[in-house]
Amino acid sequence: MPLSWIYGSIINLRNALYERGRLASLSLGAPAISVGNITVGGTGKTPMVAFVAETLAETGARVCVLTRGYGRENPRERVLVSDGEKILTDYRKAGDEPFELARRLLGKALVVADADRAAAGRWAREKFGVTAFVLDDAFQHRRARRELDIVLVDATNPFGNRKTLPFGILREPLENLRRAGLIVVTRADLVDEEKIANLKTEISKYNPDRPVLTARNELAALTEITEFARSGKPPAADRRPPAADRDQASAAFCALGNPDNFFEQLKREGFALKTTIKFPDHHRYARTDIAKIEAEARRTGAQILLTTAKDAVKLADFPFELPCRVVESRLVFDDEKSLRKRISIFEFRISD
Repeated sequence: MPLSWIYGSIINLRNALYERGRLASLSLGAPAISVGNITVGGTGKTPMVAFVAETLAETGARVCVLTRGYGRENPRERVLVSDGEKILTDYRKAGDEPFELARRLLGKALVVADADRAAAGRWAREKFGVTAFVLDDAFQHRRARRELDIVLVDATNPFGNRKTLPFGILREPLENLRRAGLIVVTRADLVDEEKIANLKTEISKYNPDRPVLTARNELAALTEITEFARSGKPPAADRRPPAADRDQASAAFCALGNPDNFFEQLKREGFALKTTIKFPDHHRYARTDIAKIEAEARRTGAQILLTTAKDAVKLADFPFELPCRVVESRLVFDDEKSLRKRISIFEFRISD
């Protein structure tokens, strides 16, 4: 706990220096929207980043996603993952989440992985004429100026024990939710309505003037992993799997920050799960992992394997003996119209 207090104090001091102008937030030369959270672990940032980028692209903006790219081979190297028309690297150099975003946003946004998002943004603006940026996992990355901070809160575990790292899961003290321009409670369907109401009440104590929306994950498509790897882009968003796919005994596996939420989603979608296998977040699969997964599936009588798109981008080189299908989800919001309006209010033009 003493270390958590020290950590929280340092973060608050840093925030104060930005707010007083002692530390500078640098303009990217075009409007930017940040998607982030206040906790460690998965909150559903990747589908939210994709949604924001798609919404901006619909306005006619030339969109660029800026991401740090956790788990990539050379984290100090700037990598152009996609120029918006084609993917230019692999997941090892890009990182699994940037690669997934690049695949999902082909024809809609370019994707750049760089720890220095301020420098990467100005480079992308000059090289590609970018007129709108989406900053991935950047609530704490204050060096890059943004017009809107969207903060995601996981309904199943909003704030842990409400302590900062290393004693808790908070990246910064809860009072810093006041910086958010919009808060989205994700996975709202996995808890009851009373918990959602209580969570909204707690959030409003820190940020009473900003809207709090809710979102849930919904199955969009179920794709054979060979087809997923071959297609180079996601299938149509309305391609729902037939009931027979749900009825088959299945084994689910993933390497996510919050794997239990993926498994719970599958159960709620009606899949006949026999077993689940977890790997650490951003895990790089080996042949021994595939053998372990299939052995566990056979032991429990599973006929098919289920995994996520984030995992699937790392599995293209591995042969599977059992059918392996990729579960692709989309976010469904309680008030999508107002969310789109909030995202699209800026004038997207190049400026100094």
